[in-house]
Amino acid sequence: MPRTPTPTALDEELVGRLRYSVARLSRLLRQQDQSGLTPTTTAMLATIARDGPLTLGELATLEQVAPPTITKAVGKLEEAGFVERVPDPGDRRVCRVVLTDGGRRQLDDNRSRRTAWLVERLDLLPTSDRERLGHVVELLEHLTTAPEDEGR
Repeated sequence: MPRTPTPTALDEELVGRLRYSVARLSRLLRQQDQSGLTPTTTAMLATIARDGPLTLGELATLEQVAPPTITKAVGKLEEAGFVERVPDPGDRRVCRVVLTDGGRRQLDDNRSRRTAWLVERLDLLPTSDRERLGHVVELLEHLTTAPEDEGR
């Protein structure tokens, strides 16, 4: 059974500050979304764009939500014209969800707004801080892509 490391007081403070900052940044970026979609449906749209076409079961697994939640959310995305259900070419009994041109535009618009907001914030930083931020981003990428058991 893997042991849970005991954090030092310094680690606890750093972890708390990191958790708070990442959550706050994430919330501020989500607020730039003017689509009227929930964060869950926005995430599903992005997953369909990245990994689709997907069955509802595959989407539920990727999004880690219950099948009824997927069915309801995909229905809303379909009503908005962002996705459509198409028959699976290998098994006509199965439907797959694909992104429409409208869904692609919606994702692109959301990303553009979020990027513009972040660029404005970064422009307020001195060049030296932006350079330091580049190193921090590398560390964050490592934290979010490293296998769970790496280094243990």
